[in-house]
Amino acid sequence: MVVHIFGKPIKHNKLVSIGLAKGIFGIGYTTAARICAKVGIYPQMRVNQLSENQIMDINKEVSELLVEGHLKQKINNDIKLKRSIGSYVGMRHALGYPVRGQGTRNNAKNAKKFNRVERYKL
Repeated sequence: MVVHIFGKPIKHNKLVSIGLAKGIFGIGYTTAARICAKVGIYPQMRVNQLSENQIMDINKEVSELLVEGHLKQKINNDIKLKRSIGSYVGMRHALGYPVRGQGTRNNAKNAKKFNRVERYKL
């Protein structure tokens, strides 16, 4: 059994803050705890204990944040901007190298996977 929050299914036996953090792209543990505090949910509450009003309040708070597709679009646009202006970071993205100062001699396997032209598929 699942509960849908912001269009994403969250298992009914998870803690609300953990379900939000793991279920919605762009919400971490701290943001999820802030949302729960703002709505008035105590920290150890499970998703199956939420009422309809609380679910609607959580949806309202999440809709005010930059999450899911809009956040992915923003990240892609930022990478495209850096590539178009020819910055060092943009060149590293374009070549598929590590961006944040890591070396390439030994361990650049993850950067070659993640630093491609399309970061997030929409």
